[in-house]
Amino acid sequence: MAAPSYVSTIARVAKLLGEPEELLQDIAMDMEPEDGCLSVLGLGDVSTVAFTPQGVENLKELLADRKN
Repeated sequence: MAAPSYVSTIARVAKLLGEPEELLQDIAMDMEPEDGCLSVLGLGDVSTVAFTPQGVENLKELLADRKN
C-alpha cells in the first residue's frame, strides 16, 4: 500500500461527517498513527489532529460503534 499523499484536518472531517469536532476529538484520542490519525504541528505550540483517507474510514467505523 502506498503512503498517503494528503491528510484532512479534524475540522474538515467534522464538517464532512456533520459531527461535532469535540466528539471526533474524543474518538481520535484512542487512535494511533497506524489507524490514520496524525498530529500536525504548526507554528509555536499550535497543533491539530488530521486524518489520512484510511483514518477517516476508521473514524467513521468508531463513530458508528459509539452511536450503537
